[in-house]
Amino acid sequence: MKYVIIALFFSLSLGSFAQKKWTLKECVDHVIENNISVKQVENSLSTNDQEIISAKGQFLPGAGLSFSQNLSLGNVELFEGSFIDRTFHSSNIGFNLSQTVFNGFRNINTFRLSLINKQTGELELSRIKDDVSLNVVNAFLNVLFNKENLQTAKTQVEFSRNQIIQVTALVEAGVQPLANRYDAEATLSSDDQRFTVAQNNYNLALLSLSQLLQVPYKDFEVESFWIPLPSEELIYDNVETILNFALLNRTEIKIAEKNQESAALSTEISKSGYYPTISFGYGFNTGANFSNLSKSNSFFQQINDNRGHGFNLNISVPLFSRFQNKTAVAKSKIQENNAKLNLDKAKFDLESNIQRAFTDAHAALKTYVASNKSLKARELSFNNAKERYDIGVLNAFELEQSRVQLVNAEANLINAKFDFVFKTKVLDFYMGNKIVE
Repeated sequence: MKYVIIALFFSLSLGSFAQKKWTLKECVDHVIENNISVKQVENSLSTNDQEIISAKGQFLPGAGLSFSQNLSLGNVELFEGSFIDRTFHSSNIGFNLSQTVFNGFRNINTFRLSLINKQTGELELSRIKDDVSLNVVNAFLNVLFNKENLQTAKTQVEFSRNQIIQVTALVEAGVQPLANRYDAEATLSSDDQRFTVAQNNYNLALLSLSQLLQVPYKDFEVESFWIPLPSEELIYDNVETILNFALLNRTEIKIAEKNQESAALSTEISKSGYYPTISFGYGFNTGANFSNLSKSNSFFQQINDNRGHGFNLNISVPLFSRFQNKTAVAKSKIQENNAKLNLDKAKFDLESNIQRAFTDAHAALKTYVASNKSLKARELSFNNAKERYDIGVLNAFELEQSRVQLVNAEANLINAKFDFVFKTKVLDFYMGNKIVE
């Protein structure tokens, strides 16, 4: 009994895991945490951290130790014509310290550049997270859109099946001709086909979302939530408000501004080649020598006796660098100009995107309002047609035409509703509002 209970527990656990339904927030959180582009930028930020440490290290002195051991064997000429076999050992120990005093502000500007690169990377990470979040919201809404279409198609199939039952009863009672039942069966076949297409579109929407999340498609489901019919008005009635906010706060503009700062610092770093370089050095050296031809003090005694200190101050003044400094500065200024153009382009692109999004939202609103009115009119028209059909005033073909118009009106409203909701979310995106509540 104990093993049966344990097995039942695990089977229920696995079943509940397989039936997990993803909420919109879970989808967005998952893609931010696991998206490859996000991880790549996070790795770049780690590289920026190392660049900052490296830039700080340039302000510190460099130090090094050196050891050498030499052995010489063979005959040496002590006097002219007099040779003797000699074994000679030489040991040397050195310590060197060097410090850059001035190099044309290169170290300072390099450190500032590393800080700007880190800030740019953080902005880029924020931008990518926003983009992938918006893509997930779009894909999630597409799933809900196709699910509503699927539900509408299912409802039509059920209606057609009930209609066959009703028509069959009327045919058997002699109220309607047999041809009406054939028409009803043909209508059911068409509705089954629409249902199959809607089911396939729904599955494709789920597949697209699962691929975006990089999770297995098998048993992948989302937690549905009803999106009510939105109000027939647009929250943002003035595009200038969105533009002014976006130009001051959007990450793509801040990234372009940081790139311009980075280009200006790169120019200053290039100019450092025109300045003299001043460095200071200190060295400590000692050694010990041994030979079979002479008696020497002990190793440590010689190390103590042979100690020496050296100090040096180096000043290097560039006179002619074969145009290397000149071309480096010229290329940096070109990059600086390109960075300014990129900033102007980023502002222009952002303004164009917002203007287009604002126009699309207004058009989506008008489409939604018109679709809502059209559906209400089609519902009244179909109810009237059905009543007339039931009393034999309207034939099956005319009823089917009215029903098809109602189905199209329902599909148009669903499409207009989701299109309007997403277009509104895009404006929220540019206004810095949360697109996932």
